[in-house]
Amino acid sequence: MKSSSIFGAAIVAAVTVGVSAAAFAESAQEERSKGEAEIPVCQKKLGSMAVKEPEQNWWSEYGLGSPEALLKVFVQRSHCFTLVDRGKGLAAAEQERALASGGELRAGSNMGKGQIKAADYVLVPDLVSKNGHAGGNTIGGALGGWLPGVAGAVLGGIDIKKKTADVVLTVTDVRSLEQVAMEEGHADKTDIGWAGGGGLFSWGGFGAAGATGYNDTEIGQVITLAYLDAYKKLVTELGGLPSNASAASSQQAVVMNKPGRMYKNADQKGGIVRSLDVGTMLYPTGNKQDAMWEVQDELGHTGWVSSFTFELAK
Repeated sequence: MKSSSIFGAAIVAAVTVGVSAAAFAESAQEERSKGEAEIPVCQKKLGSMAVKEPEQNWWSEYGLGSPEALLKVFVQRSHCFTLVDRGKGLAAAEQERALASGGELRAGSNMGKGQIKAADYVLVPDLVSKNGHAGGNTIGGALGGWLPGVAGAVLGGIDIKKKTADVVLTVTDVRSLEQVAMEEGHADKTDIGWAGGGGLFSWGGFGAAGATGYNDTEIGQVITLAYLDAYKKLVTELGGLPSNASAASSQQAVVMNKPGRMYKNADQKGGIVRSLDVGTMLYPTGNKQDAMWEVQDELGHTGWVSSFTFELAK
């Protein structure tokens, strides 16, 4: 199934999250009237997700932890995605695996290849870009670049003096490299008062999770609410994704490791489409009959090939 058809189906699929899609889509202004500032909770996982740190560090100068840590809290507490660690946790795990490969760990440690869970999606938190030549106490100059569709508009990032934040979250499918979602979030200092009643900042767990400064500084709280605004919209947009992202995605390419033939039919009757040399790249359609796989080649030919003559492309 093509990626475009998958995401087309996702648009019409029902959003199966704990709070209604309409509630997630509310703006900060609408939420303020209801006194709501809570991390959304989903009834089912939408896949596995890795959260990446923005390329440029804008947060340290203002006494804040990385927004990567903040968004990890959102992902973890929302139960919308299985969080996979590609940061410090991965580095520590690699040290353990190095000990295992060197024979240093005890027998029965069950440490080896093929155990790491793949990320279906990568989430990147950043600031909405603004004019890098503009004056004032703002940060975010060219961070994140221009957002598509705004046609040269000058967008804001974080204004320290006015205590406003405009942020953006992007999600990329790791298999197709399609950018499947992009959402903006906004908040300002007037939002802090109504947010306090929702328990978001009284929880106090942001610092423990590495997102220091976000629940005990004014600008940190504003940034938190902006990212929360964007995250709620993001969950709504991704609510119709397939429950098994790996199975729904296109099949991984294979490469011939032995000379072979592409047949018109799975029973190898009806004629030969073409001969296949070692190194020929093929793309499985997903159809299989015993050891025979239906594939397409790079020239558009479709036929059946024995799975004993190819291996997954690396």
